[in-house]
Formats: sequence, C-alpha cells, structure tokens
Amino acid sequence: MVQEKNDGINSNMVLPPIQQNRLALSWELKIKKKLKTVPPCLGKFRPTVGQCCHQCTPDSLRKKLGQNSSLGFHNLLSVNETHTRYRGWLVRRVCCALFVSGCKVYSSPVSNRLERVCQSNRVKEALKAEHKAPEGGDSRGQLNHLSPFLPLINTCISPGLLRFLSWVMLKMLSSMFGSIQVNLNHLPALHRASQEGSLLVYVHVRQSVVDCALIPLVLFSHNLRVPYTVCPLHITSSSIRSILKKVGVVLLPTSAGTEQDAEMDSLYNPVMTSLVRELLHEGQAISVGVSAESGLGGQWLARIRQLIKEGSVPDVSLVPVGISYDCVPKIINLQVGLSSVLQWFWSLLWMRTGGSVRIHFAQPFSLKEMCESGRCRVDEWLPLQDLLLPVILNNRTDSVFGGRRMSWLLPPSHYAAELKDSTHPERDLSIAIILHLIFSAASCTAVMSTSLVSSLLLYRHRKGVSASVLCRDVAWLTEELLFRNKDVGFGGSLGEVVHHSLSLLAPHLIIAAVPSRKDPFIVPCTSLAATLHLTLQAQIVTHTFISEAVGACAVSAMLCEVVGSGVSSRLRSDGVDGEQDNSDMEFDVVLCQSELMERALQLCHLLPPGFMPPCQSSQSFALDAVDSLVRCGILIMEEIPRDVPICDFWKKEGALSWTTTDDPYHSDSDCDMEEQELRSYKISQPRQCPDMLFFLCSMLAGHLRALCWTTTGLELLHTPLPEADFVSQIHSHLCDTANKKKRHYESCSEEAAHTAVRSLIDLGVLSEECQKGGVFLGVSPLFQLSENRQKLHRFISQYLYN
Repeated sequence: MVQEKNDGINSNMVLPPIQQNRLALSWELKIKKKLKTVPPCLGKFRPTVGQCCHQCTPDSLRKKLGQNSSLGFHNLLSVNETHTRYRGWLVRRVCCALFVSGCKVYSSPVSNRLERVCQSNRVKEALKAEHKAPEGGDSRGQLNHLSPFLPLINTCISPGLLRFLSWVMLKMLSSMFGSIQVNLNHLPALHRASQEGSLLVYVHVRQSVVDCALIPLVLFSHNLRVPYTVCPLHITSSSIRSILKKVGVVLLPTSAGTEQDAEMDSLYNPVMTSLVRELLHEGQAISVGVSAESGLGGQWLARIRQLIKEGSVPDVSLVPVGISYDCVPKIINLQVGLSSVLQWFWSLLWMRTGGSVRIHFAQPFSLKEMCESGRCRVDEWLPLQDLLLPVILNNRTDSVFGGRRMSWLLPPSHYAAELKDSTHPERDLSIAIILHLIFSAASCTAVMSTSLVSSLLLYRHRKGVSASVLCRDVAWLTEELLFRNKDVGFGGSLGEVVHHSLSLLAPHLIIAAVPSRKDPFIVPCTSLAATLHLTLQAQIVTHTFISEAVGACAVSAMLCEVVGSGVSSRLRSDGVDGEQDNSDMEFDVVLCQSELMERALQLCHLLPPGFMPPCQSSQSFALDAVDSLVRCGILIMEEIPRDVPICDFWKKEGALSWTTTDDPYHSDSDCDMEEQELRSYKISQPRQCPDMLFFLCSMLAGHLRALCWTTTGLELLHTPLPEADFVSQIHSHLCDTANKKKRHYESCSEEAAHTAVRSLIDLGVLSEECQKGGVFLGVSPLFQLSENRQKLHRFISQYLYN
C-alpha cells in the first residue's frame, strides 16, 4: 500500500516529483473513469432559495426575487475589459483598476452626526444615570465622557479609499480563492429595494473574518450602496483603525477586548443605538454578522427593532446572506495589530488557491411586518427545565407543549429596567427575530462539494470508502439535496467534483492507492484537527437534513427501548458506542406514531439555536420529522384494522368539529390522539435502510455525545467556578474523553462545550450566581445526586444509536 503525496493529498510522506505525478495521475484517472455528470439542478431550473418566510412576512413574499429567473452567476474575481468602458491592449492589463474606478459610490455625510448622537435623549439619560453629566452640563463635558466612542461615531465612507481597498481586496482574494460566485438572480430585488428607498440591513452567520469583506465588496462591484459593517475585531493598530474607519467598518472600542467587554460598558449600548438611528436616518445600509452558537451580533438587530418600536425609524428591510466556502478561511487572532496583518499579507503570497466561494442574497423582507404579524408565538415559550425535567426525572411519557426559551441569546442590557426580565415577551420577540435570521441565512446557503464529501466520510464511511462508492454516494446525496430545494455550489463531471473535494480536504484524509485495487481508498484522519475540520464543513448538510435526523434519532431511541425491554423482535446489531456493523441488520418492529412524535418533540428541545424557525411550533416540527422518514423510505405506514374506517366520518361518535382555516397552527394532518395511536410504522426492509438510518442518526451524535460527556464530567469539577473557567474545564474534559476513546473528536470542540454548558443551564442542572467577579456556575442541588445525573445521562444517550 502506498500513501500518495501530491496536490496535498497526504502529508505523511514525500515522494520524488516523477513518482508523485505518476501516483497522482493513477488515482485521479481512476476517479475520473466514470463520465457521469453531477447536475447543479433538477430539470431546467435551479432551486429557488432565499424566499422570505411565507408565514411571518406574506406581504414581502409577494414581491418576487426578479423577473428573470435564469441570470446565472457572476465570478467576482473574473474582471476583464468587458466590465469597463474601454477596450484595448493596455486596458486588459489595468482592467481591475478601471473597473473599481467606474463603480458607483454613494455619499456618506458625517457633518453633524456626532452632535446628533450626543444630543439624543438616550445618551443623555445614560450619562445622567452614571452621574457623568449633571443637568445643565456643557457639550464639552459630554464629549469627554464619550471620548472612547468618538472614532466609532465618526466612521464614514471615503470614495477614493474605498475604491483603492476594493482593488486591493480583489487582488488578495484572487490568491485565496479560485472563484467567488455571486447569484445574480437575487440582485434585482436589492436594486429595486434601493430605488424604492428601503433601508437595507444585511445579516449573515459568522464563519470567518473574510465575511466582513466579502459582502461590501460584492455590493460595491454591483453598484449597490456599501453598508456600514459591524466587525467584532479588536484592532490595536491606530493606523489600521483609521483606514477601516474611513471605509465604513464599525470596530470595537479600543478599551474593549471582546464584544462581551464592550457590552458591559453602560454607555456602549445607548451610544451604539443612537449611532444606528443616525445611520438609518442618513439612508445608510448596515451589515451585521450573528454567531449561530452564542447569538453574538444579535444585539444590533435588537437595537434596530427597538428603534422601530419607538417610531424613530419607520421600517427596515432585512436581507439574509448565505456565504459558502469550499474551505472556511482560518480566523486570525481577534487581537489584530500591524505585525499580524503584515504577516497575513506575506502568507498570501505563498498561499495555494483554496477552492471557491458561493454567495446568495435572500429576498428582502420587512422587519416591522415580522414584528406585527404575530406569527412568532413567543407566548408559548417555556424554560427548558419545564419542558424536559418532568420527563427526565419522573419518567413521564407525555411532553409539555411549547417552545424552548433561549434568553441567553440576548443580554438584558439592551432593554429598559422593566424589560430585563428574561420572560418578557418583547425580549422574546427580539430573540425570535435573531433565531429566524440565523435559520434564514443558513437556509439560503449553498452546499459545497467539500461539505457533501465531509458529511459522507464522517457519517456514512467513517472506516473508509473506495473512490467508486464515494462517487456513487455523492451523486445520490446531491439529488437528495436538490429534492429538498437546497442549492449546491458545484457541477460538472462526477469524477472532477470528487477529485476537487478530495484535493481540498487532503490534509485531513488518508488516500491510499494499491496496484491490485481498481479504486483508491479514502479514510478520514482520526486526529482532533481533522475531525473538527470535517465536522465544520458538514454542518450545512446537517442543517438540511435536520428533520430527518431528529426523526431517525427518535426511531433509534425506540429501538433501544425495544431491545432493552426484551420484547421479541428480529433486531440484530453488532457494535458498541456508536460503531456498528449493519450489513446484516434486520428489523421487524412496529412503532407507534404518538410515541415517535413524543421522542422527536423531546429531542427538538435539545437542538442548538438556528436549526428550526421560531415561527414553527415544536409539535409541527416533530410531526414533520416523522413524516420525513416516510417520504425518504425509512418508515412504512401500517394501519391497524378497526371496526369503523377512519374515512367514515358519519359513523363517528359525536358531532363533527370544525376549525377556522386562518389559524396558522392548524394543519390538515392534525387529528385526535386516539387516531394517532392507531397509526403505526414499520421500518423499511430494503438493504439500504439501516445505512440511511444510521447516516441520519450520526448527524446529531456529536452534539448529543457532548451533552452526555458533560453530564458525566460534572462530578469532576469543584464548583462554583466563573463561567469562562467552567466552560474551559468542560472543554478539557471533552478532549480528554475523546483522547481516551481515540474517536468521537467531533464532540470536543469549543462550540460543543459552550452549547452543552448552556443547555445544562437551561435544564436547571447548572445554576448561575452573579457575584462580584462575574457569573459563577455550580451544580444545582437537584443534580448533585448521582441518581438524577444518571437519569439525565440515560435520557440523552437513548438518542445515540448503538
């Protein structure tokens, strides 16, 4: 067996150039033997992505994305003389400079913005509350107290500097990416909204610092207004801060190292709210990134909603933006200085092109309409402990109906004293908007080929796969994504797509070619860095199949209960702790629909934020999870014989019940619990069914396993501890556990530790205590008993297939 070392396929050994080329050519030709193509769409049209929610914003949905639905894509890095007004030999060599000089730049007046911010009632009241500005104080005293925020308030957009930096960014990005594809079908809606005078706010899910540069560059290149970009970096270099301030980048104050530190300042929130108000009054656009794990960045959306509620701003149009990377660029240190930037520039000179980028701008929708429609039923939100603790501790079979309240997504500092209660509906509505935008941005994000291959290697072929089988599964999974109206960021020959993905993922794979085998064999590396990289790439696939994954885990939980109860059934599986040999697995089990829905409903409460829209009830999501397994062929509905057919309404006892059709929570699938109990399912017997079932279960295994390991690690901690130290020790415990088992490294990322700790806080397992040094976490008295921790562990581990 020979491990190859070409195009970064494997870094374990170095071969002579001739032997490298020979081996690379051999496995590349073996992959490319099949001429089957991977279509980027089903039929003649691509999936329509980016439409706003039909339930929350029906009026905005009536405005179509554009009259022409086949405008295609534009490579932002492919600039030639056709993009300028000139032609000729010299133009072809300076076409990039001519292109940026011809792009339109909108004015950004800042003449009296500082005065208007200082004179706002919100800032004055904050200064009085801090006893820094007594009544009748002069404006010079106010400026002294607001001096840390003056550079932020004076942020502007200089046309000359913007054009120069856009030219520099085009050159830099050309060395980082092979192409940056922009969906042109979504741009007419943005042009139309700009012409109508709508205030645009672009919202994306944070992945890399490059996100903050891509959105303004795309808008600038298409003659749209460049937004003021909220960037969470702490820049220490005064020269870099001065440059970024003149191209519309709103940075953190110099005194704050992180966003949390900035929010702790009592003056930061009122000053930034007043700044947003003045920017919107000037007609400026704003770009905000939101973290899917912690919700950081969502406070800017809460400020905008607060301004609309007060009447300071009439309305804004929110634009979710989906950004897909073949390989997410590494995030540089948040403490950015001049030396780190120069070092990054130097690394670009030797950087190999890292795949492509796909950008989708979704349809703009009205924030005011979303708030006033009343479709996000936050009044049904309950604490997680109210939803699950009765089931966990008392072994109840029925669940409490309601949605999970995630008050931690929005710190209480953004509200007045009467709104700081974590259960206040106004605060919950702002959190619902944040969750909806995270979901919308992820929904319009295209699936890249590296994400698709990563999910197959992680969740279906963990022990390795031949190239021919991988090509077959790539074609199958691509069709499944397209059937779910998910856009893909690749197309062409099947062999070329797989080869491109493997070349980019090569540092995290082992690719072996044996002369006796027709296909090379691909195995994902079992190291921590490799597993976390593949998991990060596969997240978007998990988001697409989340309904099926929840349903599959519910089926797995019921199968585990059947095996544990000793009920006679033909259920055979070999393997432990998430690894199984399912080649000879047989199922002959009848599953009740109501019990399946209960399991799915309980599991959906444990999902991280952003996987389900807040306008959909948990019961509806659980029902969709079960139905999705029927649609994909895993479950087969089996009706139990009864004396009176279900369709015979006249022989039912009692009168018929009628419901209004305008109820948003009414579904034609709704039925009485008695009817639901009469519906049952059997697992499909085709040979591919167990593979598909375990493939879907594996998508949530990393998150659930992190919860289990965190629960078992509580007895090792000496609490109470500061929150940061608590999360750090849990992260260390997850890493140690994975190292002992030599697998499951996807469960020990920092995000997994943070999400697990936050879930245990919401469950009431951990208690928060506000002390002088900050927030301290400790184990609650109820779960200091090992018996209750074991019950919690059993409840979570039931969804881990075994």
